[in-house]
Amino acid sequence: MSTSKIIYKGNLRTEAVHLKSNAIIITDAPTDNKGKGEAFSPTDMVATALGSCMLTIIGIKSEEHNIDIENIKMNITKVMSAAPRKISEIIVEFDFLGKSYTNKEKIIIEKSAKSCPVALSLDPELKQTVLFNFKD
Repeated sequence: MSTSKIIYKGNLRTEAVHLKSNAIIITDAPTDNKGKGEAFSPTDMVATALGSCMLTIIGIKSEEHNIDIENIKMNITKVMSAAPRKISEIIVEFDFLGKSYTNKEKIIIEKSAKSCPVALSLDPELKQTVLFNFKD
């Protein structure tokens, strides 16, 4: 069964529908590539998917080990290369400030993030910089 259907809406915009939930995602070309930048670009979605996947896997492992991760935050930075135009680096920066973790919990969190399916699916040439800002 298909995962989604995508329709080209014109003006460098797409509308993707998740078939199981009917959730909709709009994408626009970025302003540095002839677009309006009024929504996530497809490459923004790749970078954001990496962060979301990492948080999801951390969430699964945190439930298994009773680790409180509620309201942790992250910033995603996508770095593009010009020739060829592609994502050259994704910087994922976790903010665990305000939370205290044991060394064992930190290891669980870090290993979980780096083992997410999106991280493992991306080309090894794509640099993934993952920063964990723990309260110490």
